[in-house]
Amino acid sequence: MTKKERLLEDAEIRKNFPLIRDDEAYLDNAATTQKPQCVIDAVNEYYQKHNANPLRGLYGLSIAATDDYEDAREAVREFINAGSTEEIIFTRNASESLNLVGYAWTADHLQPGDEVVVTIMEHHSNMLPWQQACKRTGAVIRYIEPDKTGLITEEVFRAAITPKTKLVCMTQVSNVLGRENPIKRFAQIAHEAGAVFVCDGAQSVPHMPVDVQDLDVDFLAFSGHKMLAPMGIGVLYGKREILDKMQPFLFGGEMIEYVTLEGATYAELPHKFEAGTVNAGGAVGLHAAIDFYKKIGWDRIVEREEHLTAYAMEKMKELPYVHIIGSEKPEEHHGILTFKVDGVHPHDIAAILDSCHIDVRAGHHCAQPLMKYLNTLSTSRASLCFYNTEAEVDRLIEALKTVRKDMGYAE
Repeated sequence: MTKKERLLEDAEIRKNFPLIRDDEAYLDNAATTQKPQCVIDAVNEYYQKHNANPLRGLYGLSIAATDDYEDAREAVREFINAGSTEEIIFTRNASESLNLVGYAWTADHLQPGDEVVVTIMEHHSNMLPWQQACKRTGAVIRYIEPDKTGLITEEVFRAAITPKTKLVCMTQVSNVLGRENPIKRFAQIAHEAGAVFVCDGAQSVPHMPVDVQDLDVDFLAFSGHKMLAPMGIGVLYGKREILDKMQPFLFGGEMIEYVTLEGATYAELPHKFEAGTVNAGGAVGLHAAIDFYKKIGWDRIVEREEHLTAYAMEKMKELPYVHIIGSEKPEEHHGILTFKVDGVHPHDIAAILDSCHIDVRAGHHCAQPLMKYLNTLSTSRASLCFYNTEAEVDRLIEALKTVRKDMGYAE
C-alpha cells in the first residue's frame, strides 16, 4: 500500500469516531478504545425505541428488548466461534467474568493441597481472584515466570504442571509486554494433566481473531470497552458441560426458575449467571461494535496494527534514551509499547505528553508483580488501535525528543 493510499484509508476509518481529532493523539487503547458513531447510535436507538426490562415482559417493548439482547449474545457467539449461545454469559467486564469463575467454579473444585497455576505477567484481574480462591479453599497458587521479553517456553510451562494442578489461568496477550502466549498448546497440556484452563482475552479479542473451539479453552473472559463497545458490558465464555455443573455467582431476579421459602431452583444457561436487570443497552452496543469489526475485516485490522507497531518501534529505537520493555521484535508486541525514558519518571512523561495532547498510560498497569520482576515500579505505555495513524506516532516521537529537555537535561 502506498503512503497516499494509507492516508486515505486512515481518514475514512477515523471519520467513524467522533472523539478522535487531529489535534489529539489517543494512544491508550489497551485501557479503553474510542467508540464509533454506529455504536453510539445503536445504544441511543435502543434507549429511544426499545427500552424495557428484557426477559420479563410479554408486551411488545419488552419482547423487542429481549430480542436485541439475545441477538447480541448470538453476535458474540459467532465472533469468538462458541458452540452455543448458552456458553455466552454477559457480565460487566473481564474482571467480573474472571471473578465469576473464581467463585462459582473453584467453590466445588478446589481442595486443600490442589494447585492453581498463574503467570506473573497477569493483569491483577487474572491474579487476585485466584489468590482469594486459594485462601478460601486451602489450594496453593504457583507462578510461572517468563523471560524478560514475556516468553514462556513449553518446557517452562510443563515444569509448572503437576498431578495436583487443577486450574491454569493465563492471559493470551500481556497488557504490558504485548507478548502473545501459545494458548492452544498450553491448554492442551493442561487438559492432559486434568486441569481446567482459563484465558484472559481482554487484550487479544479486540486485536486478533479468537476461536474458542480451536483454542479449546474452558473459559475466556473479555471486556466490551476495549473493543469499541460501551463500558459496563463484558463476556464470559465457558464450555457448556462445565457451566452446567457450576453454582450461580450472584442471586436474585431472572436467574431463578422457581423460588420457595426454603430455597430455589435455577434458570437454564446462560441466565442462571445473569442475576437482576441486565445491561441490554451495553449488549446492543457490543453487537454494533462486532458488526463494525466485521465491516473493517480482520485482515485489514491486523495489518494496520502490525504496521503501526513496527513503525513506532523503529522510530522509538532512534532515541537512545528511550528503552522499550519486552521483545525487540515488533510482531511480538501486538500494538503495546511499554517504555522508559532515562532519568524521567513515567508520570512526568505522561504529563509532558498530555501538554502536547498525546494520551499515554503511566504507572504499573495493574501488573505490579510483573513490574517487580522487571525491576521497575512503573513505566509508560503507548497502545495502538487500527484507527491510529503514522502521523500520531510521529507526534509521539517528536514529543519524546523534548521530554528530557523539559525535565532540565542538556539534550
